[in-house]
Amino acid sequence: MLCPVCGEPNYPGEDLCVFCQFDLASMDLPFSNNQVEGSLIADPVSVLDPRPPVTVPASAPLSDAMAAMIAERVGAVLVVGPTGHLVGILTERDFLTRVAGSPGYTALPVRQFMTRDPEAVTPADPLAFALAKMDLGGYRHLPVTDNGRPVGVISVRDILRHVMRVCNDA
Repeated sequence: MLCPVCGEPNYPGEDLCVFCQFDLASMDLPFSNNQVEGSLIADPVSVLDPRPPVTVPASAPLSDAMAAMIAERVGAVLVVGPTGHLVGILTERDFLTRVAGSPGYTALPVRQFMTRDPEAVTPADPLAFALAKMDLGGYRHLPVTDNGRPVGVISVRDILRHVMRVCNDA
């Protein structure tokens, strides 16, 4: 990137011009090359119409979490504390990697196997932000919260469906 003040070259992502110290941060804003990129940058998570969360208390037995996942046909349940705030997430992957083989697992508490303090997004966060969190963390499900309380869940499948709609509208 060329500095607009002194004209000297700088590496992309530099916050300050290495020659004149001009603030370049505001100049390095994301831009889109097509409708899909534009949607990911501009559209908020709420455009996905996140599915209402299926929640269980941290003290619930795993059998309750498993029954809720089966009944609601979801791959993850959000774990809430006594005040209703998000404290964890329990996924199908957790059952396979953490629970399987544990004797008497159905009676064991969810808190013993959940992922604590999971990454989350708000309904107003850009889709690109949510997608980056999912990619970097290797998550298939991401809680959507409002002031720390779960209001929805999005999945990789939700984002793919949205991208396909954008492509079809193009």
